[in-house]
Amino acid sequence: MPNRLAVATSPYLQQHADNPVDWWEWSDEALAAAQELDRPILLSVGYAACHWCHVMAHESFEDATTAAYMNDNFVNIKVDREERPDIDAVYMSATQAMTGQGGWPMTCVLTPTGEPFFAGTYFPPEPRQGTPAFTQVLQALAEAWRDRRGEVLQVSNDVLAHLQANVDPVGGAVGPAQLDAGVEALAKQYDAEAAGFGASPKFPPSMVLEFLLRNAARTGSQPALDMVTGTCEAMARGGLYDQLSGGFARYSVDRFWRVPHFEKMLYDNALLLRVYLHWWRQTGSPLAERVARETGRFILAELMTPEGGFASALDADSDGREGTFYVWNPNQLARVLGAQDGAWAAQLLGVTGPGTFEDGYSTLQLRADPDDPARWESVRIRLLAARAERTRPARDDKVVASWNGLAITALAEAGVLLDEPEFGEAAVTAAQLLVDVHLADGFARTSRDGVAGTNTGVLEDHGAVAEAFLAVLGITGEAVWLDRARLLLDRVIERFVDPAGGFFDTADDAEALVVRPKDASDNAYPSGTSAAVAGLISFAAITGEHRYRAAAESGIASAANIATQVPRFAGWTLAAAEAVVAGPLEVAIVGGAGERIELHRAALGLSSPGAVVVAGEVGLEIALFDQRELVDGHAAAYVCEGFVCRRPVTAPDDLRAVSSAGRPAD
Repeated sequence: MPNRLAVATSPYLQQHADNPVDWWEWSDEALAAAQELDRPILLSVGYAACHWCHVMAHESFEDATTAAYMNDNFVNIKVDREERPDIDAVYMSATQAMTGQGGWPMTCVLTPTGEPFFAGTYFPPEPRQGTPAFTQVLQALAEAWRDRRGEVLQVSNDVLAHLQANVDPVGGAVGPAQLDAGVEALAKQYDAEAAGFGASPKFPPSMVLEFLLRNAARTGSQPALDMVTGTCEAMARGGLYDQLSGGFARYSVDRFWRVPHFEKMLYDNALLLRVYLHWWRQTGSPLAERVARETGRFILAELMTPEGGFASALDADSDGREGTFYVWNPNQLARVLGAQDGAWAAQLLGVTGPGTFEDGYSTLQLRADPDDPARWESVRIRLLAARAERTRPARDDKVVASWNGLAITALAEAGVLLDEPEFGEAAVTAAQLLVDVHLADGFARTSRDGVAGTNTGVLEDHGAVAEAFLAVLGITGEAVWLDRARLLLDRVIERFVDPAGGFFDTADDAEALVVRPKDASDNAYPSGTSAAVAGLISFAAITGEHRYRAAAESGIASAANIATQVPRFAGWTLAAAEAVVAGPLEVAIVGGAGERIELHRAALGLSSPGAVVVAGEVGLEIALFDQRELVDGHAAAYVCEGFVCRRPVTAPDDLRAVSSAGRPAD
């Protein structure tokens, strides 16, 4: 018989609807039940594409004996971290404080009022490599709650005090010296042999790469650009990237980007589309251009929902195993391609007898461009057709506002730069969905099947969606998108600002948790602070309104300690600081849609950090277009900084002559 999660909107929660566990969603009613029953809360947090979440569910939550013990001794709450990042943030901080590490599935045990006193991640069904069995953990915690209540409450008080004290201190300025020092610090952590930063597992450092691109554009730093080139080459040529249909997996389990964790996330691909687009813009790399196009097409083909938004993720598993949709062995290649082409493809793609993955299977890698592009295209198409007959990984079709914002921003820019009109059209459609569904009544963080969820947008949603609306303004020339961005950013200033500096991750009228989360560090995607800062900087550049610029600079200052001490976790903030140092440039492209397109493309081709570009008709009612006219009847580009503009140009080549630092090129 289905449990309470059968009526949940989250695909992740619905995956647990047939568990024998008596699950609750996070709610006042669940907390009240725990208090009434005087039972601790077992909080399990994960997400739909999480491989180890599936493993623990199968091993423990589907087991009747384990479920019965959980039901008799705990109030069990299941949370989708993608729907409730605020809950995830609070209890992940507790998990990291208590264990020194974190991850998903996250398993916390709380007092009936929500204070954590135990935390961990995945627990096996039997003791394994020093990790106790899940049932052993449950029994010990139930006994402690019953027999040693005072000790438990003291632990929860200590953890809560730590969380309340662990608020980002106000930092300082992040100017040119700090930005250059950030590049130097990253260079020391750069893996010169395998590219990327640190050891395995390796995650795509998309936000750091954007910072390095902007720094290289501003300063001409070759080391910064070399780190981008090395990392982008390695990621795109390894197993992390889907060599058949495009799109990046979540991370590489090895140092050399060979074997991925196969789930594909919208936020990764949105951020990497933007990185590869900007890498191509600065270097002209054919690989960068190809990967940017393929990644954009992957987002449209695999993640677009019927309502026009973008789904959250593709699962790592199919047929009950991770990666089976994507991996190959030599015999499979020969069966699909024939002996000759099969052997050629195996050599080209690194498919070996022993395998690079598991059980003699290999991921597909394209370490060098094929010597016969036509043959490769034929092979690719045939392998894609054969792969289409396999069981496809499940799709989490939940639409997350902030991640859609990242995708909209990237697609809007890529559509113009790459001359891919369908990218821009998809960006506008998705933005309109956010307006019609997510912003119809307040601000819903998620939706599914065109129906808004009950969870409220957090800081990252406001920032990323505001920036997306400004990107749509830039390609449509419709002032309503500026008005919509203003509403979101006004709420950021009114509801999220911390008087001590920076921003909280939740609004002052949001549900109160045991602590109000505030974390300026980037993780898999931009933090709320860095997302808000990016939107505020662009808005200030378009409108000339200082209060938005001041709020952005306050946000950057609040993250200064993170940015200077651990720049790997502050890439988006550092990228925003590069925009502030560079101006940013403001570019108005005035003219009819047909005539202005080449100027528009040339403007977006400028590498000046954070440059804002708006294309529209004469008379567009925004400050950036005030007194901007055609020149001798032709479309014109006005390049400005602080609303002080140069003489307008009408030729794309003259516009391209503007250097990345905003000065005429030599």
